[in-house]
Amino acid sequence: MTRPSGIQARMAQTSSAQEPIIRLKDLRKVYTMGDNEVHALAGITAEFQRGEFWAIMGSSGSGKSTMLNLLGCLDRPTQGSYHLEGRDVSGLDDDALSNIRLKRIGFIFQSFNLITQMTVQENIELPLYYQGWDAKESRDRAAQLADRVGLGDRLGHRPTELSGGQQQRVAVARALANDPAILLADEPTGNLDSATGVQIMALLQELHESGVTIIMVTHEDDIAAHASHQMHMKDGLIDRIES
Repeated sequence: MTRPSGIQARMAQTSSAQEPIIRLKDLRKVYTMGDNEVHALAGITAEFQRGEFWAIMGSSGSGKSTMLNLLGCLDRPTQGSYHLEGRDVSGLDDDALSNIRLKRIGFIFQSFNLITQMTVQENIELPLYYQGWDAKESRDRAAQLADRVGLGDRLGHRPTELSGGQQQRVAVARALANDPAILLADEPTGNLDSATGVQIMALLQELHESGVTIIMVTHEDDIAAHASHQMHMKDGLIDRIES
């Protein structure tokens, strides 16, 4: 299935001489389900510049979750290329992809994905532990990030002692621990009430203004409005771009 590529052509025009942080070319993902093939992504060509804040939107089955999985190196494309910071990561093996996730990508999930047996500080430190950071430097980094998300006085608490909004703030701090190239957020306000969701989006907006590159999947128009660019997907393709 082919859609007119005018949108993709505009996306491929770099707004500055700077190398885009992400470049996708004819990205496709096909899943085999029995005798059927599901074309989750049908040929995406796009560029994302460093420091931008994108919202990816679309109905169920549009391809937005598949796109996020590929951007997060949680899956590989069936065809096409994905360059992250100038490196083609689309054909790397599992160990190499795991290393990229650990060092260059931060994840924020709808369900927080915190370890309940660990304190706030230990949850934030977890990525640094796997990178072999010195214990003191790791503690200092966790404390700094907790302060940044407004939880400097909650370092000794466990997730079950925090509100949903506070747990998501811990998840944001953990996602920032490795100073990632990109921050990927999957429905980051999906499990929060409206008021708390606004607070989390204000935090993401603040991070964006400080230079963090954010790509967020959401189905809510009011949440997407916080992003400076919106990519609307349909049938595994880019349907339209709004900036």
